[in-house]
Amino acid sequence: MTDPMYSASVPVLKQMLGALAGVLDKTQTHATARNIDATVFLQARLAPDMFALARQVQIAVDFAKGISARLAGVEVPSWPDNPDAGFEDLQALIARALAHLDGLQPAQFADAHSRQIVLRAGTPKERSMSGDHYLLHYGLPQFFFHVTTAYAIARHHGVEIGKRDYMGSY
Repeated sequence: MTDPMYSASVPVLKQMLGALAGVLDKTQTHATARNIDATVFLQARLAPDMFALARQVQIAVDFAKGISARLAGVEVPSWPDNPDAGFEDLQALIARALAHLDGLQPAQFADAHSRQIVLRAGTPKERSMSGDHYLLHYGLPQFFFHVTTAYAIARHHGVEIGKRDYMGSY
């Protein structure tokens, strides 16, 4: 039987990253078909104080790799963000995250529910929590927020996508 913490994290992260890649593909196709500069979409945001589409994707990827690595008890990969990322760069970043997830084995998640996860270690904002609390009350909500916001930015700016695009293959 597959470890429940693995089942509740890696397949979910993979599904939603795949869906996010599809949303980006449709957004790029939309921009190209209408002769709109890709930067218009990549730098679009829902509100002035929110991150743009490209940054939302980068943060979603950061959460996917961080959640999975911490629960598996391995070092979180460090990939620098590209502030000028284009659609191809973001697709490559998602592909890299999916490869990272594919490299994790369910056995690595044994005892992940009780593993202590420390966020922002050594800072005044340091916080420690059990793996199950981290996954269910911090990691996944953060991940879904950024995936949803990326979807909403594309949808708000005229890309013809719907719930099926958001959900991806399940």
